[in-house]
Amino acid sequence: MLVVDDDPTVSDVVRRYLEQDGYRVRLVGDGNAALAAVDAETPDLVVLDLMLGGIDGLEVCRRLRRDRPGLPVVMLTALGEESDRVVGLEVGADDYVTKPFSPRELVLRVRSVLRRTMPPENDAPPVMLRDAGLVADTGRRIAELDGRPLTLTVREFDLLEFLLRHPARAWSRSQLLEQVWGWQFGDQSTVTVHVRRLREKIEADPAAPRRLLTVWGVGYRYEPVSHA
Repeated sequence: MLVVDDDPTVSDVVRRYLEQDGYRVRLVGDGNAALAAVDAETPDLVVLDLMLGGIDGLEVCRRLRRDRPGLPVVMLTALGEESDRVVGLEVGADDYVTKPFSPRELVLRVRSVLRRTMPPENDAPPVMLRDAGLVADTGRRIAELDGRPLTLTVREFDLLEFLLRHPARAWSRSQLLEQVWGWQFGDQSTVTVHVRRLREKIEADPAAPRRLLTVWGVGYRYEPVSHA
């Protein structure tokens, strides 16, 4: 696991808590070092501070999403405004924790994201979820549309899988936050951003979606194209 933060005190606290939870941790202090470390040895997950010298965390995340789209990223930010958190999600972070944060909360978020990348348990065998030309392989955690591979983050795949498993039903943002992210409370803009990003990848026209629909006053619904 790679931790990227230019504050040695924060880095050391994060490292100790993650190591206590059984993870092997590497520490770097800036964006260039982070990209070099990922190139040298791909980690299971990156804990990435937003505010870095040189290449900032947003740009690091953009480059990771471009070059290693399946690599989970949990972003750390001292910025409390919703718009700042949304920007981190927009560039592809799977999750975020706002400073000052509880190290235990960060460990739980890391566990949650990594758990989604693991193969299904024996009591939940992998399946192929299909709707017209959209296919999601829950075992390999890959998806394609009309034969073209989709580049999805961990959470985008989670959201797509959940919606394909529960089509034609309206879900509120709080329900999706709990069902997909495992949070009983949290920033619901997380769901909004991921829906928007997913639409950009599965809809012919994201501004006029046919599959992932907004249910005004409620939330969202996946409408199977094959049933239209």
